[in-house]
Amino acid sequence: MEGGRERELDTREAGGRETGGKRERGDNEDKAKLRELAKLPRTEKSSITPFMDLPVDRQVVSQLVQFKPFPLQGRHYDLDTTEPISFSLKSLEELLSWKPSDADAFNIATTPLAGRQPPLQSSRPKTLVCHDMMGGYQEDRFIQGAEAETAFSFYHWQYIDIFTYFSHNLVTVPPVCWTNAAHRHGVSVLGTFITEWTDGAKICESFLAGDSSFRAVADKLVQIAQYYGFDGWLINIENMLSESAVKNTPSFLRYLTYRMHRGVPESLIIWYDSVLETGELKWQNELNEKNSVFFDSCDGIFTNYNWMEDHLERMVSQAPKRLADVYVGVDVFARGDVIGGKFDTNKALQLIRKHSFSAAIFAPGWVYECNEKKDFRQHQGKFWSLLFEYLPTHSVCVLPFVTSFCQGFGKHMYSKGKVEEVKNWFNLSAQELQPLFVDMRSEAVENGWVWTRGCPEDAWNGGSSLLVEGVIPASRSNVSVRLFSVRVPAPPKIFISFIYKLEGVSDVKVALEFKTHHAPFCSFADITAIPASSLRPEPLSEQDSMMQQFTQRCGTWTLEGWQSRCFLLELEGCLLEDIFVNISQVRPDEQEGHFRLRIGEVKVLDAESLFTAQPQVQNPSMSDVVWRRGMGVADRNTLQLYLNASPALVLPCPPCQPLPGALAQAEVP
Repeated sequence: MEGGRERELDTREAGGRETGGKRERGDNEDKAKLRELAKLPRTEKSSITPFMDLPVDRQVVSQLVQFKPFPLQGRHYDLDTTEPISFSLKSLEELLSWKPSDADAFNIATTPLAGRQPPLQSSRPKTLVCHDMMGGYQEDRFIQGAEAETAFSFYHWQYIDIFTYFSHNLVTVPPVCWTNAAHRHGVSVLGTFITEWTDGAKICESFLAGDSSFRAVADKLVQIAQYYGFDGWLINIENMLSESAVKNTPSFLRYLTYRMHRGVPESLIIWYDSVLETGELKWQNELNEKNSVFFDSCDGIFTNYNWMEDHLERMVSQAPKRLADVYVGVDVFARGDVIGGKFDTNKALQLIRKHSFSAAIFAPGWVYECNEKKDFRQHQGKFWSLLFEYLPTHSVCVLPFVTSFCQGFGKHMYSKGKVEEVKNWFNLSAQELQPLFVDMRSEAVENGWVWTRGCPEDAWNGGSSLLVEGVIPASRSNVSVRLFSVRVPAPPKIFISFIYKLEGVSDVKVALEFKTHHAPFCSFADITAIPASSLRPEPLSEQDSMMQQFTQRCGTWTLEGWQSRCFLLELEGCLLEDIFVNISQVRPDEQEGHFRLRIGEVKVLDAESLFTAQPQVQNPSMSDVVWRRGMGVADRNTLQLYLNASPALVLPCPPCQPLPGALAQAEVP
């Protein structure tokens, strides 16, 4: 692509059939017209017939295109597709010379870290997931999504507290799609700074030589995390250190931790169990007096994986007031002499929680790498359901609360229950709030069971819906399934929208159910005749003024098999605590009640938000414009050009829609 000069696009008559010299003469005439058009002042009106007024078979497309040189940087763009990509930094020189550029804007997280309860700083044991899979930067590197049939994804966010993206490059910047998805669920995201082998030792000798050199590295790490919008670093020095380098390492950690805390509130710096205070590379599989100097200089330690229970017992006395800052490593691949791993990872978690430590689950992508890709969802569900007992959940604590249960990938793209596009796609930035998952099939009580999972076979919006399947035992008339844990101070009026469909032969009724903290002390208005004991609201009629306002704000749609219900709760002095779906038998008898419920969307809004003015889209812009020649044109005399560009919009976040998580790629013929 040459710069600094103008190019003219050939004009073609859509219905033309010119060949040989005649077509060449026509081309020259068209170019001459363009030259004349280019000479016109901008304020002067052209006498050329307006495009839309031409006969259909003689429409002429004339456009003068001017561009400046814009070499694509391999670090920021995929050179095959020109699409923006997430990236890592591979050398110390690259790190120290890093500074934001226009191309970097794609990698900035658009989703701030959501509030949660309990906060990350609480003393309860935490769960860290360290994602190390196939070298990193797979389909997830494509910021605007990829067409992938079976890409790895993660959606058990309510069960974890910290997500670390790991690769063996010097500076691993988490792909922005992971930061967007994690932040939407109140999960903090860490990048990785790692040195290894002989090259790593040389890097350490360079940047740990003195105060100025290690501060320069720390300052760049802080700037990178702050600019791209993630929450800290895992520091992994897996090479020997000289006496002078290891002496400066605690100072480096203290300075980095201090600067991160100032620059990014609630950020974390975690040290990996590797070198000793002597500089020797020797994994301890525990926190002890040989590596405690590093632990004391930052927010926590991630231990190596080859521990036994006696290691845990010793650590209790090593850091009695900071047990939750010790992240005991669990290698899901079960490499070496370890407890658990693979589908026995729960055995390791059981011991870790017994001694009140945090857990660091390393490489759970094993379920994807070492099993059939087509069965990924089943393996992912099985792996995490075995751990639920040992994974304390955290609660959503903000409104509006909106989700269509999209998991960031699918076989189709749906909008309001209709298929908009038929293709496999993957974009974790599009993932919406995920529920608590239930799998009681292996522990059925009186032949009753419940199983919830994301399902791509049908959806309301995005790529999947929540499928709730089960059996109501003959001894019970209903079953309640907890979908979300929330801790939200209730506004005076809460508007709820619920979209679902029943599949197969299901003689059941469906209702949403809410629990409040100290419910007997809450007061309820009699607007929807809510029984205070159950908090199960009655649906609003279509004539209700609140329902009409919601329809006016969010539009109407054709349900096509889906059912839509809206509710109004009027509360005082309450704290919303849980959201359930209640399935009850229409005619309770001595028979089991089978059901298959698909939930398309749940919205919980402050009713006042329906009456506030919506902000407008501001400052639209378009960047990275690329003209592409069309492929597969039936009429070879017609030249097709496609505009491939990235629109950037400052988008409002209306109460009826979640904020989109990524810039979209437009391909406009």
